[in-house]
Amino acid sequence: MASKINQVAEMQGLYGPFTMAERVVQKIWLQRDFDQAKAVLTDGRSLEIRSTGVWNLLGGPDFRGARLRIGGREVVGDVEVHFRSGDWRAHGHGTDPAYDKVALHVVLFPLDLGEEPARHRRNELIPTLVLLPLLYRDLEEYSSDDTLETMTARDEWRYIAELSSRKPEELRALLVDKARERWRQKIYFAGLRIAKLGWSDALHHAALEILGYRRNRAAMLAVATEFPLEVWQGNVDVRAIFETKHRRWQLQGVRPANHPLHRLGQYKRWVDASPAWPDQVLSLFEGFWENASVELPTKIARRALRLCERRNALALAITNNSVSGSRLDNLVCDGLLPLLEAKSERDLFALWFHWFLGDVPDHIRRTLPKLGLADGQMQPICHGYARGLLGWFMECDARASG
Repeated sequence: MASKINQVAEMQGLYGPFTMAERVVQKIWLQRDFDQAKAVLTDGRSLEIRSTGVWNLLGGPDFRGARLRIGGREVVGDVEVHFRSGDWRAHGHGTDPAYDKVALHVVLFPLDLGEEPARHRRNELIPTLVLLPLLYRDLEEYSSDDTLETMTARDEWRYIAELSSRKPEELRALLVDKARERWRQKIYFAGLRIAKLGWSDALHHAALEILGYRRNRAAMLAVATEFPLEVWQGNVDVRAIFETKHRRWQLQGVRPANHPLHRLGQYKRWVDASPAWPDQVLSLFEGFWENASVELPTKIARRALRLCERRNALALAITNNSVSGSRLDNLVCDGLLPLLEAKSERDLFALWFHWFLGDVPDHIRRTLPKLGLADGQMQPICHGYARGLLGWFMECDARASG
């Protein structure tokens, strides 16, 4: 039987079954990688998280000694994390004295219609928080972060060996399919973001999220929520934003160029130069999708689409050259293109697929040439194959976790 933190669930996603390790949900809670300002319990009470508690990797509740404020009342207790509310009973926690001090049940998915929250042995209802409506990103983003953190060199070579045994055309088709699944998830989440925030603030959120990199993505999204684009178009004080006491910046091991104060200043210069930059995005991308095909070699597709020229024009017109290189490529592939397709309903998959690589782990960059999916000539390393390979690694990691 899998250990407590390595349990997995296969759920029917938007485009087929989706496998996810429960540790991913635990990390979302630990890192507060969700919209805490809108955290409301299933019974309508407010929730303020003073401390998430200590992550318990042994038996018993997932987090020990969390400090919470529930409905205005201070509470200290344990936190248990599950995919669904019913997992509490399925795992026998309701009759186990080790779980008597659980003060909060955190679940990923909403309760089924008529389903009752978890109860203690003494039959008291346990306050329940549903995470899914509060997430900043789609589930595959969280899963990919987890896979990159946990993958070892042994995992990498085992997965590569499995892929290398396939015929070249079969391998290409597999990774294109995995990339397409990833793209569709991005489109769906981009549509939700536009519906919730509107076009301009959806782009504003995406820009700050990408400038936060993986370590400070959640904190940057909290900034975007608290300080919408119209605030940045005025006289905003980036140091005051950075020094706000409740902000949870991750600074350990962060290079000076990626320090959140530097990135906030970078975005301020960007907005100062182009206050209405979201309005320019649609016109700048007009015609980008013409002549794009996944079947074309990437070098030919990039030449037909004039991607180098347009990439430079994009950096100047939208960010005033304050963002360039791989970070600009991430902005395009993780932010602009998904939002554009969600809004315009144009098919931008081939454009996204052939776009420049962006920030990817070294093992992804190393593996593609070994698999014959990049040769530095007609087929330079492209974003689509990299994302397809990462999707494959994620699937293998989730299977191994179970």
